[in-house]
Amino acid sequence: MLKLGLTGSIATGKSTVLAVFAEQGVPTFSSDEAVHELYRGAAVAPVEAAFPGVAIDGVIDREKLSRLLVGYPAQLQQLEAIVHPLVRARIRAFLEQAAASGAPMAVVDIPLLFENGVDWGLDAVIVTTVDAAEQRRRALARPGMTVEKLDAILARQLPQAEKVKRATYIIDTSDTIAATRQKVVELVQRLRQQAQAR
Repeated sequence: MLKLGLTGSIATGKSTVLAVFAEQGVPTFSSDEAVHELYRGAAVAPVEAAFPGVAIDGVIDREKLSRLLVGYPAQLQQLEAIVHPLVRARIRAFLEQAAASGAPMAVVDIPLLFENGVDWGLDAVIVTTVDAAEQRRRALARPGMTVEKLDAILARQLPQAEKVKRATYIIDTSDTIAATRQKVVELVQRLRQQAQAR
């Protein structure tokens, strides 16, 4: 089975691209969704213990946690030390399950794939990219996003140009969603042929 990583900077279209892979019948895993689930389950107790007051009714309040972390890289590292191993365990389980199902490929969306220094054992990496001005426009249109928060996020991520250099496949999402969808559909067809040839 082809193990494919999907990454890209904030607001470059990862979720859209992942959704098209899923639409095409490819097993997909979203790290962001896994974190949402963990913040309602296994991560609640350790995160609340490290950052008292961020759990409300047994669920981590992401906004509250985010406000607490902005501008405090050491605290962010502490959070990641709790959450990342839980996400990695879920990714391993997902890939094992996808392989056992006989799927020719599976896609794992990992926002900090290049930054976190983990060897994921992937066969290829797909990187989403977009014009920098459009990236900022999209990001700042998100609920709760501020210029300060966006700059803090971008400071932790490799520049888009560096991610593109490291990519096996690049999906530029600057155009319409329909155009992006078509690019992904064509890539899925190519990858299916590759998987069959293995």
